[in-house]
Amino acid sequence: MAETIEDLTVNYEEEGVLIVKEIDKEVLSKGAWTTILFRYQDYDKNTQEYSADKFTIRRYQKRNGQYQTKSKFNISSVAQAQKIIETLTHWTAAAESNQ
Repeated sequence: MAETIEDLTVNYEEEGVLIVKEIDKEVLSKGAWTTILFRYQDYDKNTQEYSADKFTIRRYQKRNGQYQTKSKFNISSVAQAQKIIETLTHWTAAAESNQ
């Protein structure tokens, strides 16, 4: 369990091997509920190589001084991430023009 936002990570190790390697993270919101976008790679034990970049959005709730994962959404490819970007760009442009 992490006590600070800086300590939150998607890094995951098994038997001394980093199975999920965090490349970067962006804190989207802070507070009792924190949202973070992570960029990561998975390790393939067969090829002994890391995958192409993947992305995940994680929501954490801070309770009793510790952050606990409450939900997550995995973006499994750059193509899927690009589609999300395009859709949000379109929607936010439309929302701004309606103001």
